Amino acid sequence: MPQDCLPHQEPLKRDEARLWRVPYLGGLDVLQARFVKQAFTRHTHEEFTVGVVQGGAAAFWNRGAEHVAPDGSIMLINADEVTTGRSFTEGGYIHLALYPSAEQFRMVAEQVTGRPAVAPHFAQSVAATPQLARRLVTVHRLLIDPAASLLTRDTALQGALAALVTTLGEERLSLPRVGRERAAVREVRAYLEEQAGAEVSLETLARLAGLSPFHLVRVFRQEVGLPPHAYQVQMRLRRARGWLAAGRRLAEVALEAGFSDQSAFSNQFRRHVGVTPGQYARAFAQIG
Repeated sequence: MPQDCLPHQEPLKRDEARLWRVPYLGGLDVLQARFVKQAFTRHTHEEFTVGVVQGGAAAFWNRGAEHVAPDGSIMLINADEVTTGRSFTEGGYIHLALYPSAEQFRMVAEQVTGRPAVAPHFAQSVAATPQLARRLVTVHRLLIDPAASLLTRDTALQGALAALVTTLGEERLSLPRVGRERAAVREVRAYLEEQAGAEVSLETLARLAGLSPFHLVRVFRQEVGLPPHAYQVQMRLRRARGWLAAGRRLAEVALEAGFSDQSAFSNQFRRHVGVTPGQYARAFAQIG
């Protein structure tokens, strides 16, 4: 069974695979692997396979033909389709895969369109879409980054799955018009301000707003100018600045503001404020 915690960040060893589950959409399996000699005989997965190939090339059989997925491409295996798998090059390749179920993809399609939908069908076994591949790689990076908040991970994953459905799905889906759901956005903003230090999922915010996660991110970004996870960072930093000015210890401020550790806090603080938390605190100490 997949793990429910983040895997280690050490480089993948030869023919090593790490499988775990993230809580989004009721539980989604994630695989990060380096395959060199590993070869897979014909098999099926109950779920879809969405895999990004890095640092080599993968060869596999699917839908009656042999395919090669080069570096930077996306492998797309529909649920219950027969496939194989091996490295196309001697040095192997990195395989970054998500395994959404048909029901999870259907839920994403409904979020995107705002109406009843079915799970998508991907007509291509290999897709050369560099921008979407980079987006999926970012998702995988965030999923193993202990400094990334739950809301950041959820938002990146939700956005990537929605992009897969709208960009590569056989049926072209139209997005509903973005309205001005100001009351819903105000409620989510107030929650993020009040609970700035708490870990909150995108689905929790969507239930609070009475909107789908996809639509919430769209209308929140339009109304506020930032997606919810970026606004959460701003609220955490706002609290942190006040506590630093009052003379509280840096490590204490970092954790209470909602950051995973002092390093993650310092990185975000410098990105947004322009100085380190220590410099900021010393400036107020001198004034006092």
